[in-house]
Amino acid sequence: MNKIWLIIQREYLSRVKKKSFLVTTLLVPILMAGLTFTMVFLAAKSKQKQAIAVIDESGIFKGKMDTSSSSYSIKYIENSKVDDNKALLEKNECDILVHIYPFKNNLPDSIHVYKDGGVSLSANDFISDDLNTIYQIKQLQDAGIDKAKIDSINESSIELKSFDLKSNKETRSEIAMIIGYGMGIIIYFVIFLYGVSVMRGVSEEKTNRIAEVIISSVKPFQLMMGKIIGIAFVGLTQFLLWLILTGLLQVFLPLFLPDLGQSMQPAGIADAQAQLQQVPQSEMNSFLQSLMSQNWTLIIGCFLFYFLGGYFLYAAMFAAVGSMVNEDQQEAQQMTFPITIPIIFGAVIMGSSINDPNSPLSIFGSLFPLTSPIVMMGRIPYGVPAWQLILSMSLLVLGFLGMTWLSAKIYRAGILMYGKKASWKEALKWIRQS
Repeated sequence: MNKIWLIIQREYLSRVKKKSFLVTTLLVPILMAGLTFTMVFLAAKSKQKQAIAVIDESGIFKGKMDTSSSSYSIKYIENSKVDDNKALLEKNECDILVHIYPFKNNLPDSIHVYKDGGVSLSANDFISDDLNTIYQIKQLQDAGIDKAKIDSINESSIELKSFDLKSNKETRSEIAMIIGYGMGIIIYFVIFLYGVSVMRGVSEEKTNRIAEVIISSVKPFQLMMGKIIGIAFVGLTQFLLWLILTGLLQVFLPLFLPDLGQSMQPAGIADAQAQLQQVPQSEMNSFLQSLMSQNWTLIIGCFLFYFLGGYFLYAAMFAAVGSMVNEDQQEAQQMTFPITIPIIFGAVIMGSSINDPNSPLSIFGSLFPLTSPIVMMGRIPYGVPAWQLILSMSLLVLGFLGMTWLSAKIYRAGILMYGKKASWKEALKWIRQS
């Protein structure tokens, strides 16, 4: 155990002291913050109100289109003999032209929309929804239904509340979806990012012949476990620093760049505040209450377990691959392909489990050790039977121990093999012989 701890210290300190670690740790939050600020800044600059010119030959829509939109303004113009629609838009200082032709047999003959460069999806949806609403109201009025009744029908809605039978507490599927999807995606990226780091670390030591010196003092299994745990600590340190630096940037950057913050406010904060003000206070309180009523002790505890369990399981596999490959990166990609398939498969099942957490596919994915770290986190916020959770955790531990045992056999033979290109067939031979 002392030797493993020494290897953990060596792996941790040697990587943390590297310039690449410091540069990556500092640059990632700065680049992310810069990218976010740039996107929001450009969105604020580009979010200008577009003017829509409307030629209504039917007389049905004039004066009835939505003028409360923050993105579009309406300007009614008379039908012109000018055939050039572009010149017509320039003359009326508008961006979009909507030409509504006369109705035939109480049906719109045709409605044409023109814009330089083509009509965007959002503009097309705004115009289509608005015109459809007006036309439907006209049909109801023609059928003798009073406008006040129409407005009352449009404003009426049915409120649904869902409850958990066990705790009798109100639940919200959108909260469960956000929690499950977010935590599952974090585990997905951690397995990929730091699993590959383990493989590269093993491959570099093998290529540089450092492993030969280390193995003369420790067993290959101790070297593999020390490397896996050491890189795990490096990853946790980097994540913690990223969270701290991101929080500091969000607090202090607007103080140093107030103009940028003000320019961003209309597109970001102002819209968010406007949307929040439109949400009824009772619904907001219900949302917060549902959020706080989640079993956060279980969710966070399971997240840490599957976070570490998934990493250790796949890190052992990546370490075995790193011991098999030499300097050829193409060879490394080919060898890691079978490992990445279950990870991707788990992410796909997680998407299905969020929509139907109790389907046979979701249950299988949350129990199978190679997919359970990702899939189970998509199911836990919805409530998982205790026996399934215990069985999943037990299978993950057994899967980790079994995979570590197999990977150690491959690692023991592969770490000292040079020059020869290894294969999975040869790896199976090493497992049988050792």
